[in-house]
Parts: sequence; structure tokens; C-alpha cells
Amino acid sequence: MLHFLYSLFFRIALPFVLLRLWWIGRTNPDAFVRWQERLGYVEASEEEVIWVHAVSVGETIAAAPLVKALLRRNPDIPVLMTAMTPTGSARAKALFGDRVRYAFSPYDTPGAVRRFVDRVRPRALVIMETELWPNMIALSKQRNVPIFLINARLSERSARGYERIASLVKPLLRSIRWIAAQADEDAGRFLHIGAMPESVSVTGSIKFDVEISDEIRSDSFHLRQQLGADRPVWIAASTHEGEDRQILEAHQQIMARYPDALLVIVPRHPERFDDVAELAGSMGLSVLRRSAASDANVTVESACQVYLGDTMGELLMLYGACDIAFVGGSLIERGGHNPLEPAAWAMPVLSGPHIFNFETIYNRLDAGAGLYITRSSDELASCVMQLMGDRGALDSAGRNALAVVNANRGALEKVVDGIVERV
Repeated sequence: MLHFLYSLFFRIALPFVLLRLWWIGRTNPDAFVRWQERLGYVEASEEEVIWVHAVSVGETIAAAPLVKALLRRNPDIPVLMTAMTPTGSARAKALFGDRVRYAFSPYDTPGAVRRFVDRVRPRALVIMETELWPNMIALSKQRNVPIFLINARLSERSARGYERIASLVKPLLRSIRWIAAQADEDAGRFLHIGAMPESVSVTGSIKFDVEISDEIRSDSFHLRQQLGADRPVWIAASTHEGEDRQILEAHQQIMARYPDALLVIVPRHPERFDDVAELAGSMGLSVLRRSAASDANVTVESACQVYLGDTMGELLMLYGACDIAFVGGSLIERGGHNPLEPAAWAMPVLSGPHIFNFETIYNRLDAGAGLYITRSSDELASCVMQLMGDRGALDSAGRNALAVVNANRGALEKVVDGIVERV
């Protein structure tokens, strides 16, 4: 009954969803491009594909090592990557070029999903993290498509929400062939809300298998030379509305003690680049945008106080050009973002208190003494200044963060093996 009501509601809402998409597309054309794919009208595939669904940028980045491994293991089976957002789709294209196929994932109505599945002919559906779309799962199951929930995480808050709609969620979980959970806590929550014990394994998080290529290391080194090798540089990454001002206020406090300090700020969503630049300027801060200074021969003037990362696909490289990393979405109740990329650079990781989306990873960084939790703008400023003034503590925390990453590597191979065995 709940599944029927869910589908009915989505069908009724669909015209308004499309209208909103068109409205957003007036100022962000990428949002409305290929809108027909969202209704299931995708290019038909002549052969079966492995369908990898990653809702947005974070999941797409997490899926990248998995997709590369699948391409190595099964070079004759095409991979189709889908995302809900234009930024997620753009990130996938930047990562893989013409090595994989791309489409926007269909809206979760029976008609859209049915058309999509019939046209792309999935041999397997690999869902990243916890994207439980009822019609995507149910209709794929009806067509005997094995479904995998990979890097699966489930916060206590989300588990409580799913418990309230158990009659809808339990059949979905029992349609999934394999749930590869990040941690024991995640596995326990999936079992509690209805997953079958034989379908759940704890593999760890494939995000620990982050790779920093020689090319990225080289680009990062050259950027640091531009920013100033000797000046203190910290980065606030994946920031959201509601915390940018707190970060900029913290930077003003830091500059009172370290006048040459530079903040690299990278908003999570591209449509906010202009707003953050305007906000920083209104606070009296000198701003330079990366898109205007990406030439390797450009030197960032010492008068520049904020360097705005307003380009896509460069966050991992930007981390490496800094000394200290604050991971956003955490000073507000967004749930935080992945802290493992800065940790892989052997950098101290700072965060706000709201980290429920990545609680297992943050707990491990905290236990390994590579994490600092800051609950306000003042605490953030104080922590950054403390680390800037104590190189020994900064280096020690960075080594600790990297040690946590290295100690937890290996989930990727477990996950790939598990998928290949079950397809």
C-alpha cells in the first residue's frame, strides 16, 4: 500500500518537479539539459551494461575507484553511470571521459524507471551508499537484475526514519542481493530495519582507498608555489550556505594573528560561487577566484586573503596545496562530508559537530588523533591558529590522519570480488 501511495504521489508531483527543473535551468542551463533522460528516454543499449548509480558529486567520487576496478576486471562489459545532479554527471565525465556511458537517473516513477531499465538493459545495478529508490529497486528486481548496495551507510537518524515506513523499506532491502556495509554499526541498522542476514557483509569503506596520482601531486605542488610556499594556508572545503560566513569570520580572526594567512574556500555547489565571492568582498576580504588565476605562471599576491575554488573536479588537488583542512557541511546540520581526501594528504582534519553522515569515518579519525571538532567560528579560528603556531602538532596530526587511511585500505577489492562473484 505504501509503495502504491509513494508512486502515486511522485506521479502527481512530477509536472511540478519538471517545472522546477526548467526554472533552475534558466540560470543554470546544465540542470535542464537532457531532461528527457529523467523520464527514462535514454539511448537504447545493444548490450547489457553494469549500471552504477551515484546520486551526486560525493558518491560519484567514491564510485570512481570501483568503476575503474570493474573496467579492469570486465573490459567487455560497458559501465553506465547515472547521477541525479548536473555536477555529479559532470564529475563522472571529467573522471572517465569516453570510457563509460552517462545518463541522468530516471525520476522514481514506475513509467520512467520501466522505460529506463528496458532501454539500458542492466546486467547488474550497483547503488552507492544509501539511495533506496523504491521503483528503481522493485522494477530492476522484477527483471531479475542483481542489485548491490555498495559502501552502504545508515545513520541512526536515517534508520529511525526508515523504521516508520517499514512496510515499504523491508521489501526493498530484501530485493537487494548484497549490502556491503561500511561498518558493523551500519550492518546492524540494516538488519534491524529488515535486511536478510545472508545479504549483509561488512567490507569497510572504499573511500579509504583514495588514490592521489603523480599528476595531481605535481599540480598541487605548482599551485602551492603560486599561493606562496611560506605563507600559512588553510582550506575550507565543501561549504554550504549558513557556514560560509562563520568560516570567513574565523579567517578574519586568524589574520589578526597571522596577517599573511590565506583561506582557500571551496563551496559545495557551483551555483554558490558568486554568492560566496560577494559575501567575502562585503566583509572587506580581498578575493581571488581560481578560474581567473589558473595559469601556472600566475603568482597569488600577498594582498589576496581568500582564494575561491570555483572550478569543478579539483578539490583533491586543492587540498594538497594547503596545510590544514576544514571539511564543511558540519557547522550546520548537513551531516558533514568525506574527510578522507585531506587525511590522505597527511593533513590535520577539522570539522564542525554535525558529522552524522560519516560518523564511522570520523570516529576512526578521532580515535587515531587526526581530527579536531570545532563547534563555532571562534573555536575554528582558535584551532587553526594553534596548529599554525605549532608545526610539530600540525605534522603529527597529519601523520595520524594518514595512518588511519592506510590502516583501513582494502575494502575496494573486497567489494569488487563480491560483485563479480554474485553477478
